[in-house]
Amino acid sequence: MPDQDLPYDSFLLVSFGGPEGPDDVIPFLENVLRGKNVPRERMLEVAEHYRSFGGVSPINEQNRQLLAAIKDEFAAQGVDLPVYWGNRNWDPLFADTLRQMKADGCKRALAFFTSMFSSYSGCRQYRENIIAAREEVGEGAPIVEKVRMGFNHPDFIETIASSLRQSMDELNGDSTDPITVLFTAHSIPMSMADHCDYVKQLQEASRLVAEAAGAENWRLVYQSRSGPPQQPWLEPDICDAITELNESEKVDRVVIVPIGFVSDHMEVLYDLDDEAAALCKERGIKMSRAATPGVDEKFVSMIRKLVEERLGRREKEAVGELGPWHDVCPHDCCTYTPRRPPPRASTST
Repeated sequence: MPDQDLPYDSFLLVSFGGPEGPDDVIPFLENVLRGKNVPRERMLEVAEHYRSFGGVSPINEQNRQLLAAIKDEFAAQGVDLPVYWGNRNWDPLFADTLRQMKADGCKRALAFFTSMFSSYSGCRQYRENIIAAREEVGEGAPIVEKVRMGFNHPDFIETIASSLRQSMDELNGDSTDPITVLFTAHSIPMSMADHCDYVKQLQEASRLVAEAAGAENWRLVYQSRSGPPQQPWLEPDICDAITELNESEKVDRVVIVPIGFVSDHMEVLYDLDDEAAALCKERGIKMSRAATPGVDEKFVSMIRKLVEERLGRREKEAVGELGPWHDVCPHDCCTYTPRRPPPRASTST
């Protein structure tokens, strides 16, 4: 039977992974940064971020909660697919999960990636990782196909808009001055951004959320860059943007919306709830950080609806100007060749 004729028989939640104790931090970061041109001092700096939270990333526990919510949603809505979970960088790793799926008789899975916007690191690299894991598992490893990107799905837009409205309400009080909204996402190298629709999708989703929430003053900014300073990445950085807005426009009320993150990852907790919050306090800016989707009902329903689309049970839904994104990525989608550091001169004699 040709692969495309196999029925979908399982669901795979695909995510990044994170350390679950102090001893995991350095091995985890070495997994993340393998082959990337990131200075070791930057890795050690990020390691301290994790250690300040006991060496435990929140992402794995959040994925366990999301997995449970998806199981409940599938059961309630009659989606009869067993649910699995695999990570790129930490347990449960893709190869281990695919071995279990193979042992359970799974042949063809639909996958949801916990990244809502297209880029090499948010989509293509995951697909490459899964291909490598299938090769490691060998004959009989299940086929894995991702559902489409849901950055402009009405349930995703309403999930973020609801969080934004709540944060705006927190800051409104008696003031009539406009609130500035900063949508933020993980920065990526310009050489990666030039070969994907990351910025276009982020701009569209931010616009749709701002309109739905009635936010007139907004802009898209970035955070968490990790490359060497000489390599251009997407800007402005959120802290630079806050400083500039405070100085040039006397902005004193800011809502930060981590639209690029589906849950409270370490980057959200450290870069926003710690660093950005400290900067706002220092400058006398009232700040509210909007909630990430997490296990919000509408977000979980969006995942189920994206699966139902591929099962042929539901029409595609999208709002805005870009329409529903493609189901199957073109062969050259989100291509990127990371720049490797130049080889060091030999010191041997």
